[in-house]
Amino acid sequence: MSEQALNVLGKPLVPCSYDPLTGFYRDGCCNTDEQDQGSHVVCAKVTQEFLELSLRLGNDLITPRLEYRFAGLKAGDRWCLCALRFKEAFLAGAAPQVVLECTHAKALEFVTLEELQSCAVQ
Repeated sequence: MSEQALNVLGKPLVPCSYDPLTGFYRDGCCNTDEQDQGSHVVCAKVTQEFLELSLRLGNDLITPRLEYRFAGLKAGDRWCLCALRFKEAFLAGAAPQVVLECTHAKALEFVTLEELQSCAVQ
């Protein structure tokens, strides 16, 4: 990650969250590279509806997992989501809000800018 990462708007990627500390590298940003198999690139402001959908689909983002430095999420938290999980929630009508400035450009390999914009935090 030697080059400056870009967001979906073509500008420098802005940090998503330091509390809770997010990102594949737990650096606060939705940075990615070839090691990030899940493409944790969509900065979302999660909702209870999304958290419940994710739990039903087998990805528990609510329960703390301290061995992974993960305190568990609650509605309103910002988190770097896997792009395909965002797409799945979008298609199910339960997509969380998206922070475009903090969403890595790689997200556009999985979802359209229009899909992301339709969920953008205003």
